[in-house]
Amino acid sequence: MKPTLGDRLKYSFDKLMSKGLPALIGLLAIVSLIFISFIALVVVIFGLFPDDGNLDFAEAFWLTMLRTLDPGTMGGDTGPGFRAAMLIVTLAGLILVASLIGIVSNAFNEKVEQLRKGRSNVIEKDHTLILGWNRKIHQIVSELVIANESRRRATIVVLADRDKVEMEDELKSHLAGRSKTQIIVRTGDPMSVADLKLTGLDTARSIVVLAPDDTDEPDNFSIKTALAILNNPRRRTEPYRIAGEIKHEQNLEAAELVGGTEAKWILGEDLISRLIVQTSRQRGLSAVYNDLLDFGGAELYLADTAGLAGETFGAAALSIPNGALVGVISGEDVVLNPPRTHVLTPESQLIILAEDDDRLGFDRPATFDEKAISVSKNEKRKPERTLILGSNATLPMVLTELDASSASGSTIVLVDEGAVAPNVKLHNTKLEVKSVNPSSRKELDTLKVNTFDHVIVLASRDNRGVEHADARTLLILLNLRAMAKDTPHNINIVSEMLNDKNRELAQSNVSDDFIVSEQLVGNMITMVSENFEMQRILTEVISGDGPQLRLNPASWYVKANTAVNFNTITEAALRRGESALGYRIVDGGARSPLGMSDRVTLNPNRTTEVTFGETDSIVVFSG
Repeated sequence: MKPTLGDRLKYSFDKLMSKGLPALIGLLAIVSLIFISFIALVVVIFGLFPDDGNLDFAEAFWLTMLRTLDPGTMGGDTGPGFRAAMLIVTLAGLILVASLIGIVSNAFNEKVEQLRKGRSNVIEKDHTLILGWNRKIHQIVSELVIANESRRRATIVVLADRDKVEMEDELKSHLAGRSKTQIIVRTGDPMSVADLKLTGLDTARSIVVLAPDDTDEPDNFSIKTALAILNNPRRRTEPYRIAGEIKHEQNLEAAELVGGTEAKWILGEDLISRLIVQTSRQRGLSAVYNDLLDFGGAELYLADTAGLAGETFGAAALSIPNGALVGVISGEDVVLNPPRTHVLTPESQLIILAEDDDRLGFDRPATFDEKAISVSKNEKRKPERTLILGSNATLPMVLTELDASSASGSTIVLVDEGAVAPNVKLHNTKLEVKSVNPSSRKELDTLKVNTFDHVIVLASRDNRGVEHADARTLLILLNLRAMAKDTPHNINIVSEMLNDKNRELAQSNVSDDFIVSEQLVGNMITMVSENFEMQRILTEVISGDGPQLRLNPASWYVKANTAVNFNTITEAALRRGESALGYRIVDGGARSPLGMSDRVTLNPNRTTEVTFGETDSIVVFSG
């Protein structure tokens, strides 16, 4: 059926109306001009003049327009014809002005709604851009706020496919107190090139990619987001700095192929499995890792050798008044705890544990108390028994790490409902599997927990939600604490928590070790986003190969009940082929069935004297 003239006019009108505010105001202006001109012509042609004189068309047009915009203008009009014409104009003007107000009001409301939805462009420079949303975002934003305290004007921009107001409220509720960092939130799809334009992508200092928690293939999100950034035909010429997490190792190669040199990926499951194993070996080690992997207190920095080129590593370790030297970067090699005779070159970079990079400096080698040093040999490792309660996707990696760090003849007992032995080759340990409920006190009693040296509680996150998995971990932990009252020796218990709030619920005066998965992975992503070199360094720090963090008895380094400073401890550690980071002081007055309350101090004041007891430890990189 052929459209009629009316159909065509209606269609043209609909298209015009859909063009928005400028088109609507233009249409209203044209209608007003035509109406005013028509009335002015009627007044002139029919002589509808006021009593005080004749009018030409221009004057009639002007008077008509004034009465259209302001109804009060006709109050002084005279002459019946002129008054009738101006009354019609005034009534029409009320309709036209009301229409204009309505159009502007609707446009204003639409703009407010657009702003509320977070669809306006961000015009910022040197900001941190977070793409995506998951449980780690609160930890990452909190750490970035701490890292930005020394920056004059810091901004964090978040783009996620969620409601803007909800995201803003949630972020504010998790930030403690006020901060100088400005947080800007936008709603959009991080995998969309068009939505990325909202974020000031090309002026961002660093980019963090967070895959959603509620998806079966989170790595696809991370890889596609990186593609949207790097393959944009209008991308900036200088390299981006992208940091993100890859959850499954089989996707790491594809992610590295996409990201190239512009992206650094954290393999979260590998990180957590390594930390669980290492902290299970010694009580208190989780506190050391927590301090190293956040921006509160001491953290790792890179510094040029400056005037120390040509000096040995040992001399340099005693020449840093406000930091602890732990390693060196030489070209592509990251070397933690090199020999004290290692000679520094002008191209070398020093890895230093310090409070802030602006406090780094070098001085002449410090003196130490020779008489207080008492270097002992390492104790030979003995076979140990490790109990693993619960299981998840990290279990094969946990078993592999445990096997590599255990003495020959050690035993691992895995307990979980429906547990089966993973397909991993173990060389130093024997694996026993018991398919029972680890949260049952009755079943735990049959395991004779007091015969184990180490206990690991894994969060069952593969088939349960976060809260359900943590609740199960808490129940297991409470049962272990109750059983520990009858245990003659302290058992090192490491519990994996998913939510940091649940860790707070589990804490008591008992000195348990906790690994908060989301928190530690989030911290590492944040550190890498701030400094790309940290990815290589932190990989070495948590690696099971090479030098490892240890809490060794203070008596291996200095004499008991003798006041010493950290310079003396540093020298004693160097003589043992180790690098000292700090110490752990145990409060003997707070004993409990599972251990003692304690505090770990990293990068202490180098001249403050401390007296160590038999239960105190020195934090070192050893091996």
